[in-house]
Amino acid sequence: MTGIMTRGLRQGLNVTWTLGKVIFPITLIVTILQYTPVLPWVIKQLSPIMGLLGLSGEAAVPLVLGNALNLYAGIAAIISFDFTVKEVFIMAIMLSFSHNLFIESTVASRVGVNWWLISGIRIGLALLAAFVINLVWSGGAEQAQYGFITSQSTDFNGWQGLALHGLQTALIAVIQLACIVIPLMIVMQFLREKGWLTVFSNKFAPFTRVLGMERNTSMTLVAGLTIGLAYGAGLMIQAVKEDGVSKKDMHLALIFLVACHAVVEDTLVFIPLGIPVWPLLVIRLTTAIILTMIVGYIWNRKDSRKRKEIENEHTYNTV
Repeated sequence: MTGIMTRGLRQGLNVTWTLGKVIFPITLIVTILQYTPVLPWVIKQLSPIMGLLGLSGEAAVPLVLGNALNLYAGIAAIISFDFTVKEVFIMAIMLSFSHNLFIESTVASRVGVNWWLISGIRIGLALLAAFVINLVWSGGAEQAQYGFITSQSTDFNGWQGLALHGLQTALIAVIQLACIVIPLMIVMQFLREKGWLTVFSNKFAPFTRVLGMERNTSMTLVAGLTIGLAYGAGLMIQAVKEDGVSKKDMHLALIFLVACHAVVEDTLVFIPLGIPVWPLLVIRLTTAIILTMIVGYIWNRKDSRKRKEIENEHTYNTV
């Protein structure tokens, strides 16, 4: 048990270091830039577009960073601005559907799914979710509280005070990240070494039938749900090769996972932002299930129609 915790702790520290190298400089730079003429000018140009989604112009910064880099880069940018709870929730659901777009969509292409298809689905879900939430939710007008990070006066003592403020914000962001990532990595290490991920895969197998996939897709789904597309890429590719997952099932699995992957981690990391995370989880799960079932139903109907046409043609030729 001690060995598992040690290895999990080491993994958690490695992940924290890797992600911290992204979060710290981005938080520092964005925090400083918002008090210069550069960022306000960019925000002003993008404000009309963001307004259609119920967001202020500043929201363009975390959305661009989150999609171009990763979820943590987007969060780092969010805590550098003052947003309302509704704005943070909309950005959280958008980034949940569409983050780390280039790397994770490339992973999808490695297992035989078209890069543009997966990217289009993710961006489409993000935009649709933001539009619907902005339309139906009239609350959340209060200012979001980012965990240990509190609002400070903007009257800094020159560049030195501004730099100190940026360093403090960035350091607190990394500390909060470590408080979430390290325990999570320890738990994941325990599940892997005790074989519980395999057990989860077996238990999950019947659910794959509901989604229109065969049982051998379960390991791929479990890997994506627990570890994520980027971290679980190796396990997913290995599962595809060893379990003989069909092209149709892999497409359905990836459609499900792009809407709802790393479901625990990607939900927990938004806790420090002061938003309700349960609705975030429910929206992702519900969207993933409904979308996959619809695509699976259409795909199975299409395959069934093709089989009937082939059988009819064979019968006609025989006669």
